[in-house]
Amino acid sequence: MTLLHLDPTDLDHRGAAHTAREIAHQPAVWQTVYEQLQAERPALDAFLAPLLALPQLRIVLTGAGSSSFIGQCIAPALLRHLGAHAGIRIEALATTDIVSSPEQCLQPEVPTLLVSFARSGNSPESLAAVELADRFVKTCHHLVITCAADGTLNRRMAGQSHVQVLLLPDETNDRGFAMTSSFTGMLLAAAWAFGLPLAPVTALAHAAAALVEAEADRLYALTDKPFERVVYLGSNTLLGLAREAALKLLELTDGKLVAMADSTLGFRHGPKTILNDRTLVVIVLSNDPYTRQYDLDLLHELRKQGPARVLALRTSGTPSLNGAEAPHADDVHLALPASAPDLALAPVALVFAQCLALLASLQLGITPDNPSASGTVTRVVSGVTIHPVNPDAQQNP
Repeated sequence: MTLLHLDPTDLDHRGAAHTAREIAHQPAVWQTVYEQLQAERPALDAFLAPLLALPQLRIVLTGAGSSSFIGQCIAPALLRHLGAHAGIRIEALATTDIVSSPEQCLQPEVPTLLVSFARSGNSPESLAAVELADRFVKTCHHLVITCAADGTLNRRMAGQSHVQVLLLPDETNDRGFAMTSSFTGMLLAAAWAFGLPLAPVTALAHAAAALVEAEADRLYALTDKPFERVVYLGSNTLLGLAREAALKLLELTDGKLVAMADSTLGFRHGPKTILNDRTLVVIVLSNDPYTRQYDLDLLHELRKQGPARVLALRTSGTPSLNGAEAPHADDVHLALPASAPDLALAPVALVFAQCLALLASLQLGITPDNPSASGTVTRVVSGVTIHPVNPDAQQNP
């Protein structure tokens, strides 16, 4: 499978074969994940329905690094979807925060569903977070979404009565350094598990494939003379996407390109000082008409003021509350309907960001499958010591 007309033999020689393949096969992988979720629907419903009926249920979406951004994408959509369930609380908390401050993150008397996202399931924080939750919270259940059958998290959690494991197809278990199809696979799996509204999987797959084909020339042009700084911006669900997009660029360029993310409203409050004439800004425009107004305000402001170049990832035909939007040469069109929820935009827009990061990495002479020249950053984080919790801390008896 080719990506952006790149030669597979050359990709293998340049240490990019895994990453390129894993970006390219996402449309097909999404279909496989969807079919699996449909087959596991009865078991998921049997597990989730009683929990969602619990008074004052707290849902905590967790993971480390990229996996934590999945929760940040899902949380706003899940809150909106479950808004009718009085008392349900939904929070995205990184495992790194739970492990370092369990007393501040876990509430012993509040029934909790911990939703863990983990590509390998071998990260020390992923394992410690579920153990701490079981230890601290009196009524705790787990939905584990992972990509590795041989991962410690899958082997340790599967088969327990208070746990439901979604083991995704092996194709989602990226062999490259950076999470690509594992991120979008787990994101969509969670959305489908909770019944969140999305575009049909065929529409998502078509939009992603069409985007790569349509934007190949632009992506090459952007990386032929690399920017020194790249900023990704998005609101609500799309803020989590922006953070993941920025991390992909930072990882695959081994930190040689500065990348950051923020919300469209938050960006003016100081972070805007990063802009110069070697900065690329990518704004993913919300499909929500109200939220979109704020995205457009900043888009128009940045394009008027300069000096940065500003791309807008947007669906076509979506009017703002103030009228129609004029087309622009730096608009990147997502082939999804204007009615699609923002969560549907996230995996498609991320494919664009992944392609940009891959090409930037290759342009800089880096090997994307293993970009850390120093070896200090690894595919599965290492060097983490899990310290004993203060014995005076409140524990689940």
